[in-house]
Amino acid sequence: MIKSFADWLIFEVTGLVPGSRLGEALNFFVYDTIKIIFLLFVMTVIMGFVNSYFPVEKVKAFLTKRNWYGLDHLLVSIFGAITPFCSCSSIPLFMGFLKGGIPLGVTLSFLITSPLVNEVAVAIFIGIFGWKITLIYAGSGILMGALVGWILGKLKLEPYVEDWVQKAMSQQSVNQENKIAEKVLFKDRIRPVMKEALGIIKGVLPYLFIGIGIGGAIHGFIPTGYFEQWITKDNPFAVPVAVILGVPMYANATGIIPILQALVSKGIPLGTALAFSMAVVGLSLPEATLLRKVMKPRLIAWFFGSVTLSIILLGYLFNLIL
Repeated sequence: MIKSFADWLIFEVTGLVPGSRLGEALNFFVYDTIKIIFLLFVMTVIMGFVNSYFPVEKVKAFLTKRNWYGLDHLLVSIFGAITPFCSCSSIPLFMGFLKGGIPLGVTLSFLITSPLVNEVAVAIFIGIFGWKITLIYAGSGILMGALVGWILGKLKLEPYVEDWVQKAMSQQSVNQENKIAEKVLFKDRIRPVMKEALGIIKGVLPYLFIGIGIGGAIHGFIPTGYFEQWITKDNPFAVPVAVILGVPMYANATGIIPILQALVSKGIPLGTALAFSMAVVGLSLPEATLLRKVMKPRLIAWFFGSVTLSIILLGYLFNLIL
């Protein structure tokens, strides 16, 4: 419905031509803005009710006061793989997890894996590249999310979460016991939960518009083939170059597959093409802009740096084994 509305508004009401650079950029902006605001509102409301009813401190203690040996990161990475979100659409869930008291490293595992792998992309991957490549791509995406999230969790980066998120997390801890004791009726919980959801959306909107605006401009005005000359098989540094070139772009896992197929058909090594695809899907300037509302610059640098390095290493590994 959102896509149909965006198509109607941009191509019928304004008269812009489908396939034109400006038309595609504006269509992308309208579609993603509505979609992400809707997801943000829904997930914030859901997490608000969960926080209102559920003993968050017990969940937090359950996840932090025992040695999971990384299994919690693996489980949340698998959960991320079955959620059909792009890098920007994953952020509402990421914010909800943080506000719910879930450890930062675990939430980062979800944020890494969710855009990289989803069931639709896997189905298309199987049809184009077969089971072997599909399993390697999906498995490496899940394992990378679990491992990088675990490492970042060990670095104790919680102080670099924005102050308003830390305050919300602390407030949940202080009020949780009183909420359970009061046994507040459902109807009495609706207003404060809705108020909190709208407040979060209001605070995020400037970052949302800037981030999706950047994504729309990239989507509409930068041709896919522009980067091919830099990632040929003759370039020993093709993998890091491909990853660096892929980060400014923005697409979901399903949308990048035709680009991946086109790169491979032109002789680009599969590992290099997969690294480029992972960078486009898993990291983007719009995502960084949205995360700035939740993370301080140092945490964003750690997140982007560690994921970028991991994708580069995977690209070289893919080129060796494929």
